[in-house]
Amino acid sequence: MTNPYQTPQYGYHQPNPYATAPYPAARPRMFGGTLARIAWTLVPVLTLGFLAPLPFVVAAVKRVVAWWLALTYIVNTIVVMAVVMLTPDGTSLPGLLVIVLMITAATHTALLDNANVTIGK
Repeated sequence: MTNPYQTPQYGYHQPNPYATAPYPAARPRMFGGTLARIAWTLVPVLTLGFLAPLPFVVAAVKRVVAWWLALTYIVNTIVVMAVVMLTPDGTSLPGLLVIVLMITAATHTALLDNANVTIGK
């Protein structure tokens, strides 16, 4: 029996692949700190949903999330704004859709750097 820790006298010594493997690349981060997280989370709320896709487009450019997530928010914002413009006055549907869009976008924006959320990443 040979000693696995001793360098062989003849032939080629195979190094341990776990000791010589490179570190995996870290996942890119969306926010630089707590203030940036709060600012980005407030974007969909303060713009009444008009800029709801903006945090996701920036996150897709930074490769934090997949492009399909940003495109989904762009399409959803266009649909909600079209419903708001085409619905007659006196109905509560446009307001409800805008509130749902703002809350959903703000919640998802706050969760962009969460390691437990893997959908769209």
